Amino acid sequence: MDPIARFVELLERAKKTPAIAEPTGMTLSTVGVDGRPSSRIVLLKGIDARGLVFYTNTRSRKGREIAAQPGVSLIFWWPQLESQIRFEGNAVRVTEAEADAYFATRPRLSQLGAWASDQSAPLRSREELEERFAELDRKYAGKPVPRPSHWSGYRVTPLAVEFWRNRSGRLHERDLYTRASADAPWTMTLLNP
Repeated sequence: MDPIARFVELLERAKKTPAIAEPTGMTLSTVGVDGRPSSRIVLLKGIDARGLVFYTNTRSRKGREIAAQPGVSLIFWWPQLESQIRFEGNAVRVTEAEADAYFATRPRLSQLGAWASDQSAPLRSREELEERFAELDRKYAGKPVPRPSHWSGYRVTPLAVEFWRNRSGRLHERDLYTRASADAPWTMTLLNP
């Protein structure tokens, strides 16, 4: 089975599991120019044969790290399903049209927040952020909020996908799918737990 299709089946199960509060939450790990890894939770906003999509401020730490080193990993951990799925691949910006289309679906407050927050930059006070937000709210009162040029999405094209499933006696199942490039066929290897 194609690992993307296999993942989508698991994702649908996770979405139907009430105990999983945020089934699309995934840990994104990037690497800085200093070689140090950095991880944070982002939300999966799209998936197809080309890869997994999330959106963010491109001037944030993650955006800067992806620009310098596009190799990333994503992890979904669903303890209620006793499953972890790990992706490794390269992140590339989505098209301007894709970013515009998604931004238009966001709640107005989130759109204003994308303008107000200089994500990952030092902030003198919470009041400073709230004042910027209020100013933008007045500026765009009664008008559509345009997408900031520094806000976009990334598509992670997977080159490796590992499915881990809990089993008794720590004899877990591990299926690793790999391919040499985005156009190459997948190869599946069973791994020792």
